Amino acid sequence: MAQAGSARARGDQDPRDRVLTIPNALSVLRLAGVPLFLWLLLGPHADAWALVVLALSAVTDWLDGKLARWLNQTSRFGMLLDPAADRLYIMATLVAFVVRDILPWWAAAILIGRELAVGACLPILRRAGYGPFEVHYIGKAATFCLLYALPLLLLGEGDGVVAQVARPIAYAFTVWGGALYVWSGVLYVAQLVAALRRAGGNRPAVAGRGRAR
Repeated sequence: MAQAGSARARGDQDPRDRVLTIPNALSVLRLAGVPLFLWLLLGPHADAWALVVLALSAVTDWLDGKLARWLNQTSRFGMLLDPAADRLYIMATLVAFVVRDILPWWAAAILIGRELAVGACLPILRRAGYGPFEVHYIGKAATFCLLYALPLLLLGEGDGVVAQVARPIAYAFTVWGGALYVWSGVLYVAQLVAALRRAGGNRPAVAGRGRAR
């Protein structure tokens, strides 16, 4: 903190405000893979190549976090970009799975509805003078489960031994991940309500109120 303060005093850029970093470049590359991943699923139904794109996304997801710490290149932009990429992969896969009848529409609707509800909280937070809440550990666990569940569901569409083994594991990850994902959304809304109540309680009293009449 002292180094950041001295950097601002000298007029230097706060390291946390950097955009052009190696971890951020990896996150942008991962985002660029989302339309390719979606096209492979819905266009040629090239499931094997879609799984390769998803695996590369997981590797870059792990690598950008490691590099950010090793190179001291953690940034606010990266903290927003990284979870955004995860959510886009999840949303794109849900849409593709509904189109291909791999996942029932109502299950995808619940998960997408949770994401829309959390997204609707952000402008309300900004108007109240708050930034986005930190990602809860339940939300991280939910994302972890879903990022495993979705490729396993794709593997389970086959007829071989691998598909038979992958199918029950995929269902387990889907149920746990979906439940945790919805619960983390409920917690986010509860945090919003608590923050708005605190903000309302800290407002100065309107002149004339509270006086004896």
